[in-house]
Amino acid sequence: MIKIGEYNSLTVARKADFGYFLDAKTGKTDDDVLLPNSNTLGRELNVGDEIEVFVYRDSKDRPIATLKKPLAQAYDVAYLKVVSSTPMGAFADFGLERDVFIPMKEQKYTLHEGSSYLLYLYIDKTGRIAATTEVDRALSTESEYKVGDEVTGVVYGFQTNGSVMVAVDCRYRGVILKNEYFTEMKPGFEVKLRVKKIYEDGKLGLTPRGRAVDERTQLEDEIIKYLEKHGGEMPYNDKSSPDDIRRVFNQSKNYFKNALGGLMKKGLITQDEEGTKLKK
Repeated sequence: MIKIGEYNSLTVARKADFGYFLDAKTGKTDDDVLLPNSNTLGRELNVGDEIEVFVYRDSKDRPIATLKKPLAQAYDVAYLKVVSSTPMGAFADFGLERDVFIPMKEQKYTLHEGSSYLLYLYIDKTGRIAATTEVDRALSTESEYKVGDEVTGVVYGFQTNGSVMVAVDCRYRGVILKNEYFTEMKPGFEVKLRVKKIYEDGKLGLTPRGRAVDERTQLEDEIIKYLEKHGGEMPYNDKSSPDDIRRVFNQSKNYFKNALGGLMKKGLITQDEEGTKLKK
């Protein structure tokens, strides 16, 4: 039986001017699958050759074979670019002439043309390849990552408490707690992260932050540059509100206080009720 949206090992049954017919193993020549010349990558085939092909449906719902490699197949999670949008749904490029359809009802959030998102590919009721933004069910918690490892993740949603749901390597379930990020996060964003914790269920606890000592040094540099740019003083000190610190420096109040403390120990700044100043 032919598996739509997957790789199939099929035998060349006969040749035509426009391509090859592959034996669908049903005993009926009408069921044979067409491999168009445009999908052979220039390869010459002979009757009896057994080849591995990807099978999808064309615009007339006919099974079509190709030697081209799609970016993903059915039941994969993949990071794909949306190339067009209609009132019925959006279309994403998955490496073949025919784009994969994402029905409107399968979009948990708005998909924007030209942006990439994490999608789960499946076969719909009509037997066509389709996709959904509902990827969590297809992710695993059985990774081999350890605390401290650097990883790449893609945002695919948010928990009700504001924590960010992330897929690492398009395979593993991870989360960034709300107090771990201070910059904008949206579905589809690809981010560099560090494994901070591994939960009992195997989910990866992630952070975009560097190691504390490295991040403090970086923040100290940013504070000095900010002061130099603003005439050597600023209205922010270790008593400033967390909201102000997040807005101006994209950091937590705690990290900001530690950085100010480090700069004071180095004799580079002074603080008072009005803010912080560079030492002359």
